Amino acid sequence: MSPVGREFSHLDRAGNFQMVDVGDKPISVRTAVASGEISMQLDTFNLIRDNGLKKGDVIPVARLAGIQAAKRTAELVPLCHSLQLSGVEVRVSLEESLPGCRVEGFVRTTAQTGVEMEALTAVSVALLTIYDMAKAVDRTMVISQIVLREKRGGTKGDFISSP
Repeated sequence: MSPVGREFSHLDRAGNFQMVDVGDKPISVRTAVASGEISMQLDTFNLIRDNGLKKGDVIPVARLAGIQAAKRTAELVPLCHSLQLSGVEVRVSLEESLPGCRVEGFVRTTAQTGVEMEALTAVSVALLTIYDMAKAVDRTMVISQIVLREKRGGTKGDFISSP
């Protein structure tokens, strides 16, 4: 039975890890949206907002790190397919109510498999970059709420998370 005719698995019949064969799946436009947040002390938030950290302007660096991470997801996550991405957008917003930053990752491709891992990786690495750039002044920061919010395209259809 071909992989398309059964539930996909990263284990073969003998229990060995394998990369799922998506060769028989149709090519389609696929998108994914993920998000996450980092909370911090108000003084740290103010330093980021005012571009007062010695390491530089946190938000553009975090955005770039997230974009680069999405492009390299297959190198980071075992058994993840290498994909030609047609678009990656990473948004970082300051949220005084946390206080902290919220990160959103938007990824798009036309392929035989989805880009959920790329969106989640973009968000995760952007958040880690914020932590790295601000850790000298605040080691109490907490990264949380990294979730897949939406996935579109593919044979299994669309997914939109509940609020």
